[in-house]
Amino acid sequence: MIEFGHSTHVGLRREHNEDTYYADAELGLWLVADGMGGHEHGEVASALARDTLVREVSRGTELVRAIQIADEEIIRHSTRRSEALPMGTTIAALRLSGESAFEVAWVGDSRIYVWNDGLRQLSQDHSYVQELIDQGAITSEQARSHPHRNVVTQALGVTDPQSLRVASMRGELTPGMQLLICSDGLTEEVKDSAIAAIVGRTDLSAQECVDHLVLAALDGGGSDNVTVILVRAR
Repeated sequence: MIEFGHSTHVGLRREHNEDTYYADAELGLWLVADGMGGHEHGEVASALARDTLVREVSRGTELVRAIQIADEEIIRHSTRRSEALPMGTTIAALRLSGESAFEVAWVGDSRIYVWNDGLRQLSQDHSYVQELIDQGAITSEQARSHPHRNVVTQALGVTDPQSLRVASMRGELTPGMQLLICSDGLTEEVKDSAIAAIVGRTDLSAQECVDHLVLAALDGGGSDNVTVILVRAR
């Protein structure tokens, strides 16, 4: 049995919400897309990514291939409109199949975490600061305040299809396990330890956990759009 909660908020400093998401237990698909490009271009890119994934997964397309197709769709849309400004989006998606098998896939810095008696990040950001962390140049704590922390190295609609690296991971969903999908509007404002403290509360429903996480991001400054999905295995 699956329980899930979901929410998005424009934040306290942005005029538009360029995030979008999808949550459907029947299809077994949950995703968060964080658009970029300004002047509504990000909203278009994230919506295109969402709609393409829903369409392709409904047709039986594998999750990674669906994300690759979304990249191609956004690039095609930009070319058709001859836009001077490129538009792009991150993607973080969860696909359930069968009784308990799951796959997660991502591009960019929207994240996927797993809760299983503790919180652990499954995804690894495609970002400039993550590359610095991997090189040992900075720590994870230093990355939180780095001036270039929002620079992504991979994004749908921006990265050429030949160069796109869709990261993915498979696993088994067991009772009590939770999967959290979020845009960086959450992780910019709320530390993993604080996220864990909320997700680990057994007295809250999945939706209540999501609502608390969004409020924590707003309390932290709300500098960006924030989108959160929490999927629980009962």
